[in-house]
Amino acid sequence: MTTRTTRHINPPTLPAPRGYSHAVEVTGGRTIYVSGQIAVDREGRVVGAGDFSAQARQVFENLEAALTAAGAGFDDIVKLTIFMVDVSQLQAFRDVRDWYMTGDKPAASLVQVSQLVLPELMLEVEAIAVVGADRPPR
Repeated sequence: MTTRTTRHINPPTLPAPRGYSHAVEVTGGRTIYVSGQIAVDREGRVVGAGDFSAQARQVFENLEAALTAAGAGFDDIVKLTIFMVDVSQLQAFRDVRDWYMTGDKPAASLVQVSQLVLPELMLEVEAIAVVGADRPPR
């Protein structure tokens, strides 16, 4: 049985991160790649058109569903990639993220894009998670 160990690395030679880690080292376990999640419900209908926080909550609900199906949770995420149409919404994103992700923050990248797959969407988030080998998928 392989156990997972995770080390969040924030060297003093880099600026102090706000809401992410500069690097995350993981040994052992299974790696799970979660496709970019958007603010749609199970029927594919957009949730929260025009409301960034509502869209962010739906995105994190969708991330949670994908992670749970793979036998993982938010604490297992080691990397997030965030695509936003308007980065001025960063604090609203952080507020929602921090409600779902209360532990050490993963490595992260934020990219501003001109549009996502549907014009109503304001946010897309993909994740990489690593779980210990003792936690099989559901």
